[in-house]
Amino acid sequence: MPDIRTLSAEEARAAVPALSAVLADCVAGGASVGFMQPYGPDDAEPYWRDVADAVAAGASLLLVAELEGRIVGTVQVGAAQMPNQPHRGDLKKLLVHRSARGRGFARLLMEAAEREAVRCGKTLLVLDTATGSEAEAIYPRLGWQRVGVIPDYALWPEGGFCDTTLFYKRLA
Repeated sequence: MPDIRTLSAEEARAAVPALSAVLADCVAGGASVGFMQPYGPDDAEPYWRDVADAVAAGASLLLVAELEGRIVGTVQVGAAQMPNQPHRGDLKKLLVHRSARGRGFARLLMEAAEREAVRCGKTLLVLDTATGSEAEAIYPRLGWQRVGVIPDYALWPEGGFCDTTLFYKRLA
């Protein structure tokens, strides 16, 4: 079983190389998570440094799944919202390295992210994911409600438009 934990800003900064490897692997595998191919770990480092800064500012929560001391997955909760949305969080970048898929790590990361969001006073989470992707199938199984599809929302990492599906989940 993996160890799922929330990283501090210092831990996030130290984990930048490992997080970069996970993100680069997911993009190489075709995940539409905001980046275009070719995309390597060096390309991902500025993104993860910004995430560590957001963790330091209290704007984001960063969770990781570690297996035998190696980060194999991650997810974020955007906690900083506009003044009229203090109850809402954005679930972002659920990533599992291809070598670790099929073992329930995405589910464990999501469950931990939801618990952390509740701990931070969030009662509603929202997310978007590429329509037709492997990731899209995960969320309904975890109790997320599908809202709808926005056509041509982004590009696949190798090019070409992809739609996005919006989901929400009320937290207890």
